[in-house]
Amino acid sequence: MSQEAGAAPRSSLRQRHVRMIALGGIIGASLFIGSGAVIHTVGPAAVLSYALGGLLVVLVMRMLGEMAAASPALGSFMEYARESLGGWAGFTIGWLYWYFWVGVVAFEAVAGAKILVGWLPAVPQWVFSLALMLLLTGTNLVSARSFGETEFWLASVKVATIVVFLVLGTLFVLGWWPHGTFSAGNIALDGFFATGGFSVVHGVVIVIFSYFGTEIVTIAAAESEEPAKAVTKATTTTAWRVILFYVGSVALLVMITPWRDVPSGTSPFAAAFGRFGIPAAETIVSVVVLTAALSVLNSGLYTASRMLFALRRHAWAPRWIADTTKRGVPWKAILVSTVVGYVAVVMSYVAPDTVFYFIINSAGAVALFVYVIIAGSQLRMRRRLEAEAPERLTLRMWGYPWLTWVTLAGALAVVVSMLFVADARSQLYLSVLSLAVILLLYPLVRRARGGRAAPPGRAHRSAPPAPR
Repeated sequence: MSQEAGAAPRSSLRQRHVRMIALGGIIGASLFIGSGAVIHTVGPAAVLSYALGGLLVVLVMRMLGEMAAASPALGSFMEYARESLGGWAGFTIGWLYWYFWVGVVAFEAVAGAKILVGWLPAVPQWVFSLALMLLLTGTNLVSARSFGETEFWLASVKVATIVVFLVLGTLFVLGWWPHGTFSAGNIALDGFFATGGFSVVHGVVIVIFSYFGTEIVTIAAAESEEPAKAVTKATTTTAWRVILFYVGSVALLVMITPWRDVPSGTSPFAAAFGRFGIPAAETIVSVVVLTAALSVLNSGLYTASRMLFALRRHAWAPRWIADTTKRGVPWKAILVSTVVGYVAVVMSYVAPDTVFYFIINSAGAVALFVYVIIAGSQLRMRRRLEAEAPERLTLRMWGYPWLTWVTLAGALAVVVSMLFVADARSQLYLSVLSLAVILLLYPLVRRARGGRAAPPGRAHRSAPPAPR
């Protein structure tokens, strides 16, 4: 069943898989459902909240692009943190990221099950959650290419839906669609900052987590045929994807419908398609939301397992985690990540207000902690590369080091802002608790492995993954 422990996953993902993972990875179910609540909180200025949150993500992705282009075979930002800041940073970002995604896997399994129950109410919700988990665990266990193919088609549905919405929405607000009238002025209804200036910051706190997941492509690229090329293309196109998919969609939503009338409890996209005269708009969008949930679940299992596999390379996870199949799939890492997901799904029914609440909310601010460590890693790695191997800087962070410091300050500012947002405050406290636990575990793990440290090292080009 398994090959030599520690063998690298093979180069199974094709370029089209990586491109679609990059393209669709930024579109989650939160865009289709959660954008309505953001618009009700912020008003038309929700467009600015999405733009500011997107700018932070674009800058982080540019940093990842620079580091991945210089050391493409390192495989993940956990390695960049370890190389640049030391073992504690790699250990912390690796386990935080793993913990975040196993929680997301459970959340998306429950979210997908709720949609299916709406169609087949006679079937218990837990049955659907279990079925979705088993289905996507199976696709991940077959091979990396099986994961990539599944993600390709799931992401294609999301991307196609957004593209159709952007085209029809533009025609509608310009009055070029049947029964449509020029309605672009709705974006200034009651004033652009209809709910006050601070609400924009409140909006950034909410939307920043919608973007988390774009960095998956830097992990997936390590299993592609041309890692450096794949990750460079993916990270350099993040900016237009953010602007087009998120900022463009939200701008159209507040133009199509006056912001006070945008639904917050159901999908604003379904309401918009209904205004276009599209039959069965709500059902169509429900199918899209289901594919979005499955896409995140699929990517979450993949990402959690690869991060756990990477943690084992430095003895930060149990030795047996490193076992892979003949196809190079880290099957034990997948199953461990899945088991935690199953436990969380069970808790969503047994103790939804205690255990499940803790699992989901204790990872709430992880995205920001990850961004802070990535920014710190890029500062140190860039300095070292400029001194020792400037020829490897084939892709450079804009405005270094100032924009890196701006990104670092921006991420910390959002963390502080969470203290002033009632709904986010508990997430911050529980996330800080998760961070503290992982930081305290690091010296214990170091001691258990004989005190061997993983100090910042000379950035180097590792051997590429084994060919398929």
